[in-house]
Amino acid sequence: MSVLVVLILLPLVAAVLMLLLDAQATPVRARWSALLATLATVGVSLAVASQYTALPKINAKDHGKPISPRMELRHDWLTLAPSTPAGVPTKFEFYLGVDGISVAMILLTTVLCVSAVLVSWTAITDRAAEFYAALLILETGLLGVFCSFDLLLFYVFFEFTLIPLFFLVGIWGGPLRKYAAGKFFIYTLGGSLITLLGLISLSLMVHQETGLATPFSIPDLAQTLLHHRLPLVVQTTLFLMIAAGFMVKVPLFPFHTWLPLAHVEAPTAGSVLLAGVLLKLGSYGFLRLLLPMLPDACRTIGTPLIATLSVIGIIYGSLCALAQNDIKKLVAYSSVAHLGFCMLGLFALNVEGITGGVLQMINHGLSTGALFCLVGMFYERYHTRQLSELGGLATRLPRLGVLMVFTVFASIGLPGLNGFVGEVLALAGMFKVDMLYSALGALGVVLGAWYLLGVLQKAFFGPVQLPHSHDGHDEDVPDLNAREVLALAPLLALCLYLGLFPQTLIELIRPDVEGVAYVYQVTSHHDVKVVVGEMQP
Repeated sequence: MSVLVVLILLPLVAAVLMLLLDAQATPVRARWSALLATLATVGVSLAVASQYTALPKINAKDHGKPISPRMELRHDWLTLAPSTPAGVPTKFEFYLGVDGISVAMILLTTVLCVSAVLVSWTAITDRAAEFYAALLILETGLLGVFCSFDLLLFYVFFEFTLIPLFFLVGIWGGPLRKYAAGKFFIYTLGGSLITLLGLISLSLMVHQETGLATPFSIPDLAQTLLHHRLPLVVQTTLFLMIAAGFMVKVPLFPFHTWLPLAHVEAPTAGSVLLAGVLLKLGSYGFLRLLLPMLPDACRTIGTPLIATLSVIGIIYGSLCALAQNDIKKLVAYSSVAHLGFCMLGLFALNVEGITGGVLQMINHGLSTGALFCLVGMFYERYHTRQLSELGGLATRLPRLGVLMVFTVFASIGLPGLNGFVGEVLALAGMFKVDMLYSALGALGVVLGAWYLLGVLQKAFFGPVQLPHSHDGHDEDVPDLNAREVLALAPLLALCLYLGLFPQTLIELIRPDVEGVAYVYQVTSHHDVKVVVGEMQP
């Protein structure tokens, strides 16, 4: 059995066994079962990364392929009779694979899932087996997205992630959990259905016009569309349809309104995975599908539209974060701003920008995932997230204070930590395309430092101020314990490592970033002609 199949199925099998055998088990047994399952999945993901990095290096310009998974599992599971004049049958495949970008996202997912289990250790006592099973099922969906190189398989896993997160928020969330879960589900499902129509239209159109036997294979589609490009008006229509679900998932302004409520009401583990990985499904979809397949639409309408919405999101999200009194909602709005940097970099459509966008996808997952862990940790102690009720926490909880300062510095892009290189590359890539977008985006760096350092000043430094319920009783509130430190340690260690040695990650994703950028190098030199109304090789 392929190691990729093991990677995807391992958490799912563990979840099913937990529900069947441990449904009535004590919370302690459920916790340990989930922790062992997530640690085993980390081990398999490291094996995948090790096998991948041992493969020979490739050069996008040499093979001329926009997408090149280098570990593959392809199996034909359905073949339809010929429906085109050329008499070419349509093949549906079970197509798994990984490239450098997906390896990075897989490692991020498996590490964050371990942290999500550890931060839920004492917070979840009701229906614990079901809670951890939902987390593991969510992990399967996320890993499936990053390993899928078939459009239909990609979409199935993309939508599958909605179900476990819906239950995580709706059952174990806060007072408005049902409303938050419903809003999240309706927003994301509505956008994704439009995306599905666009994906099917794209595949069938290419199959009809070119006779491509595997019209749902993402690498084959991208390669075919590099040399047989659709008319601009068709590309634009398909771009808007497919982008609908991805814009909601990112989320880009003004499709972001479901996010703050979902974060505030979600349990800590749900917020960690939502911010750390689920939001990246949107930007990953843009990078994996739209950028290599619809280059003319991405250049003519994508860059101005997405860059404008990204800049608005950066400034708007930052200003909203500044106005928040609830720390969790503040971090949620910061995600709207930080994901704007990812999209700004991706739609620069050059190597620098795309590299910065991918780095920010990883960096945001690490630093914001750690921020949500920390917010959950002090909420467990003081049962409040209101800045107006907190002050001087670093004096009372020094370990929590130190780790919070480190995480905030990583999030605002302090040189030497992970956020710096990604932001610089994303802005530098966009600077080569449009100086105004880059300058406005850079304003978000200043605003990010403003609202996050404001949290440190108000809640962790200055005069000690505690909620009324803890007046005179805070000597009983413990600092971070070993389990909580272990939950944060891998995230913060990676923040430091990627800040000091970003080249490790850059080299991992470089061939695949260059493959996407190669599409725009070819089209910018007019090596491929676009004829409106027909497809021209």
